[in-house]
Amino acid sequence: MNCYTREQIQTTMESKGYKYFTGGEFDVNIIGVRNSETKGRVTNSFDDCVTISYKEDGEWKFHCYQATTDPGSHWEQNLLNEKGVAILKPGQYRGSHKLRLHQGKYLALGQKSPVKVYRDNNRDGKYDLLEENIDEGIFGINIHRATSRSGGKSIRVDKWSAGCQVIAHNDDWHQFLDICQTAREIWGNSFTYTLLESKDIV
Repeated sequence: MNCYTREQIQTTMESKGYKYFTGGEFDVNIIGVRNSETKGRVTNSFDDCVTISYKEDGEWKFHCYQATTDPGSHWEQNLLNEKGVAILKPGQYRGSHKLRLHQGKYLALGQKSPVKVYRDNNRDGKYDLLEENIDEGIFGINIHRATSRSGGKSIRVDKWSAGCQVIAHNDDWHQFLDICQTAREIWGNSFTYTLLESKDIV
């Protein structure tokens, strides 16, 4: 997994015409980067990243967390939807998430407005990202953690993601969640999520 700089993320966002929030305190930019080098193979690894950047006391802060933006091998093989497993389509989804319970269990960023996913149902160990298989709606494409063990880190995606964006390390997750909770106090309970591909990073 590569970690990027905040400047690289901002430049790439602007090159794509996406909104990069530079307003007041804790006006957060939550941006995932999918690893293009895997060329669509189901690696079942946390080989992507989720970044968050924002201003605190007028200074930019930036965190890059090991994550997956792809479903794990379990759900690629054991389909929850007959159309196929969900793979989030890269793009910017304005106001797509809010803080709420994930599966009724713990606080996370839950999907609240439609996103686009590719559907892949042939179980061939590759993510088929075909335009004709795009599905748009609310599918529970949440942003959440893997292991619940304090200080723990998940190595394999397995059942952790059926299309969700999942942070591998529990400590990283709690830092991310604390930032989002502070942002909610200031800006309300609405968060934009953007997914980039590593090949597009400037």
